Amino acid sequence: MLQQQIQDYFTTAIPFWDMGIRLAVAGLLGSLLGFEREWRSRPAGLRTHILVSIACAVFALTALEMVKQPIFEGDTLRFDPIRLVEAITAGVAFLAAGFIIFKKGTVQGITTGAGMWLAASVGLAAGLGIFSLALLACSGGLVVLVALRRLEVRLDLKEKDDQD
Repeated sequence: MLQQQIQDYFTTAIPFWDMGIRLAVAGLLGSLLGFEREWRSRPAGLRTHILVSIACAVFALTALEMVKQPIFEGDTLRFDPIRLVEAITAGVAFLAAGFIIFKKGTVQGITTGAGMWLAASVGLAAGLGIFSLALLACSGGLVVLVALRRLEVRLDLKEKDDQD
């Protein structure tokens, strides 16, 4: 009896290896975004972006697993995936807003905040197993963070050492 209960706790609708892949993809893609911020010596860097991305993947996997639990069979649970997106968006927006400061007449940290939001969406997509979207979003984010930054410097829109 006890052995069956223990086995039930470790039995999941999504195979363990699949969850591992989803978390790894979220962490890897989050690290690419975080590396750019780390390279620019911003407060939310590599580890922060990885953690946000993996956390969002965990939330997505938890939601997917939750609807498959026997206790929620029947009409007991209605799964609305939009609620998951709303909850993550609100939570990460709060975290990202903490990086935005107004100092000496300028706004700083807004790009870092936006990067945190992107890392969250990448993690959510990876957690839901939508790897193509997660990869596309991460790639687009890197273009914005790296290539557009270089273009801004080249066009003298920003100084090389500007904090963004």
